[in-house]
Amino acid sequence: MVEKTIDLTGTSANSIEDAVAIAVSRAAVTISGLRRARIVDTQAVIENGRIAAWKVDLRVTFEIKDSLHE
Repeated sequence: MVEKTIDLTGTSANSIEDAVAIAVSRAAVTISGLRRARIVDTQAVIENGRIAAWKVDLRVTFEIKDSLHE
């Protein structure tokens, strides 16, 4: 098996968990075989002295399918 890892960023006004879910859900639309997501960095977006959103950087790993060997 061969896997590939890509970098994604998810943003949510609600929570860190929502930011992760948004990034993974969106990636799953075009990438099959998602296996793992590792949170690399978490940031709070501040506007007018308040947290306006959460931004999460992820490394997402998925399986590369080889149609010649399956």
